[in-house]
Amino acid sequence: MSNEIQSIENLLNLTGAKSTAKTAPGISSVQEAFTEKMSEVRLKEKEVEAEKQSKSLGIPYVNLKGFPISPEALRQIPVEQAQKLKTVCFLFTGPEIRLASTQPDSEQANDLLFQLQERNQAHGGLYKISEESLRVALKAYETLPMIKQIVKGVKVTDEEIKEFGAQLKTYQDIQKTLSHASITDIMTIILSAGLQFGTSDVHVEAEEKQIVVRFRIDGVLQEVATLPHEFWKKVVARIKLISGLKINITERPQDGRFTIYLKSGDTDVRVSSVPTAWGESVVMRILKPSSINVNFEQLGFRALAEKKLLKEIQKPHGMVMTTGPTGSGKTTTLYAILKKLNKPDVKVVTLEDPIEYKLEGVNQSQIEQSKNYTFASGLRSVLRQDPDVVMVGEIRDLETADVAINAALTGHLMLSTLHTNDAAGAIPRFLSMGVKPFLLAPAMNAFIGQRLVRRICEKCKDEIQPTQEELAFVKKVIAEIPEASGEKVAIESEWKFFKGKGCEVCNNSGYKGRVGIYEILTMSDEIKAAMSESISEYQVRELAKQQGMITIQQDGVLKILDGLTTIEEVSRVAGE
Repeated sequence: MSNEIQSIENLLNLTGAKSTAKTAPGISSVQEAFTEKMSEVRLKEKEVEAEKQSKSLGIPYVNLKGFPISPEALRQIPVEQAQKLKTVCFLFTGPEIRLASTQPDSEQANDLLFQLQERNQAHGGLYKISEESLRVALKAYETLPMIKQIVKGVKVTDEEIKEFGAQLKTYQDIQKTLSHASITDIMTIILSAGLQFGTSDVHVEAEEKQIVVRFRIDGVLQEVATLPHEFWKKVVARIKLISGLKINITERPQDGRFTIYLKSGDTDVRVSSVPTAWGESVVMRILKPSSINVNFEQLGFRALAEKKLLKEIQKPHGMVMTTGPTGSGKTTTLYAILKKLNKPDVKVVTLEDPIEYKLEGVNQSQIEQSKNYTFASGLRSVLRQDPDVVMVGEIRDLETADVAINAALTGHLMLSTLHTNDAAGAIPRFLSMGVKPFLLAPAMNAFIGQRLVRRICEKCKDEIQPTQEELAFVKKVIAEIPEASGEKVAIESEWKFFKGKGCEVCNNSGYKGRVGIYEILTMSDEIKAAMSESISEYQVRELAKQQGMITIQQDGVLKILDGLTTIEEVSRVAGE
């Protein structure tokens, strides 16, 4: 090949092409021909060099210049990955797949071949190519038709959040901003405001003369804006369109879902629509990952209660149940416990309906009732996965309860929820399902009863003097705290009470954020001995108090004295 280059150069020297190229137009074409020929020769030399390298590596060689690479083959590897790994797929027939790389002996190229073989159930091979062949193959990507990504959701960008965030300083600003917004912007503004103000649920409701927008913040609904009634059809059509609901169906309930895409992380929104007298009521639950990103230590357990619960969840087997009404924070508590237990040497599996939040390092499985994948059948399958810890979203029937209890008795730590008013009501609830007392007693570790109360806003927190009636309530609850609990309460003269005056930060509510109030019932020998099919909730509670259990109400009053919440709030959530 070098002899050929030398011959061309000698010819050009004889004709004076090199020295006269600038002044002789006829010679410039010869110069161009020379440059083109030189380029071809060098490319041939590189191909020969690549072929030699392939032989030394014991890897087959291919020249992709002029090779008909199909679009199906190119799509096997995204162009960004092909550029990074210098590897392309040049042949794909279904049962056969071939890759070519400038570095075919690299671990990354071989791993990629293995992945594609497994994904396509195909027989594969890896070839050596030159840099020129790689360039030709990468150029072929430009001929692929662009496939537009279909996004089922709202593309609320960080720029929009920032833009609207500047306009939405207070709740009153939501109304002002919505009053001159388009239908598309209305949805963006509502969702941006919902994210900014920490809303768990957005309610959009059709009334006779207007549309009402309400946010559930810290467990309490607050009206934040109204819209003209004539906007309803367009607003509800927009919500249904992005959440996969049928626009023309208004006479029956529908459920859907969409995603808000942000750089900080995707946020799922669960949508429910129900027909009403003046249109429909639409509720959008914002499933923000950060809302359950709570560590065990941040849940709000008092020191003695936390120590008691830690002892129960660190046992290798048994059941720990959280109880309480909807919206009392049961899921957050379970997830915090899972995060506490989730370690490299522990296998954690969950069964949920539906999976609302993703947990890193945890195997989460979603129930599908339509496919007969229920809590009971799913739990049987999960137990064959050799788990250490299993979380079942809810125990609803005897079949699920029996499987869960047997799992707890055979070396698994079971976590679940039960819909009862308090911890003491959980045992009679199990027995009413048909669970045998002699199985329940040894299987149970602990029951957690809980509620959520609003925290006093730190920006406008102020010391107050309670009324005589309020003070009497606090004294009564404190007096009933069992001595066996170990809780030491300050003397009455040292008690201090606080309340939020109301400010822009808390929308003049006096509250910002929430904290849990709890009761933890552990299975003492006395409770196990008293276990029978006729045991009542009252009997369980009395036995638990004798063992030193602090009730939800008592925990709430202790948090009042800690300056975390108010007497009104504890009375609202955990009153008599």
